[in-house]
Amino acid sequence: MRHLKAGRRLGRTAEHRLALTRNFVTSLFKYERIETTLAKAKEMRAPTEKLITLAKKGTLHSRRNGFKMVRDKVILKKLFETLGPRYEARNGGYTRIYKLWNRLGDCAPMAIIELVDRDLSAAPKRKKKEKDENAEK
Repeated sequence: MRHLKAGRRLGRTAEHRLALTRNFVTSLFKYERIETTLAKAKEMRAPTEKLITLAKKGTLHSRRNGFKMVRDKVILKKLFETLGPRYEARNGGYTRIYKLWNRLGDCAPMAIIELVDRDLSAAPKRKKKEKDENAEK
């Protein structure tokens, strides 16, 4: 029995969960909004909020601790120079989770996790697929 054992295993080994967390957090800071399963969104909320709290401090020690989780220097720079000052007046609650529909393949509950007060102009836009004129002929 798993009495008093916190956290979700997500069907992965410890190393795989750590890699998943690092990739997830890095992508969330890059795009500021991700569609994923509800269990992953709930599990990744805590490390995301801890990193934003580190970014609010802005010290060299907190930057080095942030680099343990966010291994991309460009995203780390964005975290400490734009996201940290953005949430300076907020005491926690930096993420929001919206519940969506169930996925068609395995009926897994889906969700969107996003940063609160995100800058809509800075988010990368998806390119529309251009029709291939050669395929129509």
